[in-house]
Amino acid sequence: MIIINNTLLDTITEKAKTSPRLRMNFNLHDSLDSPVQRLMNALEPGTELPIHRHRHTDETYIVLRGAIKVFLYNDDKSLKEQVLLNPCDGEYGINIPAGQFHTVEVLEKGTVIFEVKEGPYTPLGAGDTL
Repeated sequence: MIIINNTLLDTITEKAKTSPRLRMNFNLHDSLDSPVQRLMNALEPGTELPIHRHRHTDETYIVLRGAIKVFLYNDDKSLKEQVLLNPCDGEYGINIPAGQFHTVEVLEKGTVIFEVKEGPYTPLGAGDTL
């Protein structure tokens, strides 16, 4: 059993702050082969996520604390839409359809999101980043 509380979020956040990537995963799934990938991702401002897509699975983000801006792109690299997620404003999450190019900008220190996507884990392939 894992209790998702401030102590756990603070622990993951501290690891993100000291990571060169300014982010840290805490997996809830047992292995990369699990049919569902469930994790918390602590993200600090300045972390860089490439614009990418997951061809065969939706990806869902729920903001547990902090705030992010999600950017959605067309295949020609043009910005399609941006969505601000901040639970203090009643904007909690987003479901990104399979094949949709996207990235995030972290707006607040200590941001933690819950992510879910179908498994098994598949690394990004050729043509999955812009």
